[in-house]
Amino acid sequence: MFPRAVQPLLKTSLSYFPAVALLGPRQVGKTTLVKTLLNAYSKPVVYLDLEYFADQRKLEQPDLFFQANQDSLVVLDEIQRMPELFPLLRSLIDQYRIPGRFVLLGSASPDLLKNSSETLAGRIIYLELSPLHLLEIQPHYTYREHWLRGGFPDALLAPDDMIWRLWMDSFIQTYVQRDLPDLGLSAPPGTIRKLLTMLAGIQGGQLNYSDLARSLDLSVSTVQFYVSFLENAYLIRRLPPYFVNIGKRLVKAPKVYVRDSGLIHRLTGIDTLNALAGSLLLGGSWEGYVVQQVISRLATDVTPFYYRTQNGAELDLLLVKGGKPVVALEIRYSNAPSLTRGNTQAIMDLSVDQTLVVTPEADGYWLRKDVRVCSVLTVWAVLEEMNVLA
Repeated sequence: MFPRAVQPLLKTSLSYFPAVALLGPRQVGKTTLVKTLLNAYSKPVVYLDLEYFADQRKLEQPDLFFQANQDSLVVLDEIQRMPELFPLLRSLIDQYRIPGRFVLLGSASPDLLKNSSETLAGRIIYLELSPLHLLEIQPHYTYREHWLRGGFPDALLAPDDMIWRLWMDSFIQTYVQRDLPDLGLSAPPGTIRKLLTMLAGIQGGQLNYSDLARSLDLSVSTVQFYVSFLENAYLIRRLPPYFVNIGKRLVKAPKVYVRDSGLIHRLTGIDTLNALAGSLLLGGSWEGYVVQQVISRLATDVTPFYYRTQNGAELDLLLVKGGKPVVALEIRYSNAPSLTRGNTQAIMDLSVDQTLVVTPEADGYWLRKDVRVCSVLTVWAVLEEMNVLA
């Protein structure tokens, strides 16, 4: 197992909170991480996979089962299968409140697990496990291998390209035909597959619901619902624009990214680095890859945005802390980048102390006194200096 960055926080959370929820997309490694961490746990651990009928039967009288195991840590995997348990968990925690009573593993965000947010407030902490991060897989894989195949462990570890393609195809089919409907998305699987492919095709572009609705022959409100659902299932990300009262005509539409680069590439038929290099999606794929890597490592008090005005001033990623922009990132698939007039105007608009131009491999240097060029491997040290990483 690759060491995961969230592991220390998970361990700390278990020492304080009665319930800890570890959420993220399917096949991202939640179960492996928790089982590995709890192998040396200080008290007994009971693991239930709520997709298995035998484990579901153990909870036919859930109050009796949990009371009989109140001195154990109970792990409930795929908790979205039995959301009716949440009110009971609240009652049990209030009766016997000790740290580390429950670990909940789920493939949906708290917005989809509405019962937990309503009934376990103050009793639970939510942690997110993203696909494998670049820093988690070094030195075993290069950034190019990671970028092409994505961060799902089984996909990245596939012994050859054919197995990678088969795994990704199975993942997409299962998610669209079974997992999303199980979470409550009542939409034709073919429509959702087509929507995901369309979103992959506009990776890093502005989200235009009307265009998507026309292409899918659906209402705008239906497309908005589907997109929100995909975001809450951790498959896509909407990056909001940054608004500030500077007298500019700002673009208001969010940008959209499919979170995992391997998923983008499989949806669009890209299966080699050479095919990626010749694709019109090259720039958008690289931007989405870097955005995912950065955002998945941000501290909880740092909020990501992008910045764009109707006059062409733009920056790909803006990190805001305490209501103030602290660092901007422009992402370029070039080792000899330059700033556009729009980039320069955006830097002036926002008055950020430092702008980073993130490239594949360029050695770090100052492009000008407030603009630093770095690579996808060296940007982390700079962001650490600026106190924006978790």
